[in-house]
Amino acid sequence: MKLVLAIVSNDDSSAVSQTLNNNSFQVTKLATTGGFLSLGNTTLIVGCEDNQVDKVIELIGSESKRRTEIAPAATSFMSSEFTPMPVEVTVGGATIFVLNVDQFMKL
Repeated sequence: MKLVLAIVSNDDSSAVSQTLNNNSFQVTKLATTGGFLSLGNTTLIVGCEDNQVDKVIELIGSESKRRTEIAPAATSFMSSEFTPMPVEVTVGGATIFVLNVDQFMKL
């Protein structure tokens, strides 16, 4: 058995969860933050059999696409004044960890 941890954008989390549920995978959602901009994201936890890991990863990837957005960033000082300059950043996609599970119980 495997435990899949997938960190996805909040913008993608509902679609990813729904797609996994529609394919008979149970999902636990955790609200998390992190990354370059400390934006909100969601960590999804999915338990599955070893032979289902590739399907879980495929489904997550189908609903969590990378895209670019403009975000404010502090990059310029003019006349001793702080001037935030927008910067293009890549958001979305998924970071996925697959862990071995020694034991699983549902009480």
